Formats: sequence, C-alpha cells, structure tokens
Amino acid sequence: MGHVSVAPAEIERTESSEAPFEVPSPDVPWVTVVHNDPVNLMSYVTYVFQAYFGYPKDKATKLMLDVHHKGRAVVSSGTREEMERDVQALHGYGLWATLTQDR
Repeated sequence: MGHVSVAPAEIERTESSEAPFEVPSPDVPWVTVVHNDPVNLMSYVTYVFQAYFGYPKDKATKLMLDVHHKGRAVVSSGTREEMERDVQALHGYGLWATLTQDR
C-alpha cells in the first residue's frame, strides 16, 4: 500500500513543466497597501517592512518613501487570505494597512 501514495506525486511532477508550487489562480491578485499616517516615524515604518516581510533595507526604505511621498505603497501581494494576514500583522505594528484586489 505504501507505493500508492508515491504514484500521484510522480504523475504530478512529470505533468508539470512549471514549478509545482506556483499554480496560477484567479484569486491571487490581492495586495496589501500601507497608507501614510501622521504618527509613525519613517525609520519605524522601514523597520516594520524589514522585520515583518524580511525585505532588505533598500527595498524597505523605497517602500517607506513611497508611503511618505505618494501617500501609499503596495507592500505585498498574494491570495486574499495571505493579504488579510499581512494587514492584521501590520495593524499589530500600528500601521494603517488595507487590502484590495489589484485589477
């Protein structure tokens, strides 16, 4: 019986020419947007982007400057569930974040 669970994985792997973990899905184009606020320091916003998303300092700084100068920046994208998690996490850091569909 042990070989039965192996066969589907073999079939799945040989049928897919793309990376198996990147399956296109209609609900993927959701984004997390961080909005400018009068409370948080620019250095803190940069820190949050690095700490939560693991972004390098250059990318975190660029996103923070977009928030500061343009009033908002898209900081992550993925499924609605993932973006809801990111928004909640950013709220936990005290940032103003929303999710929207990236049409």
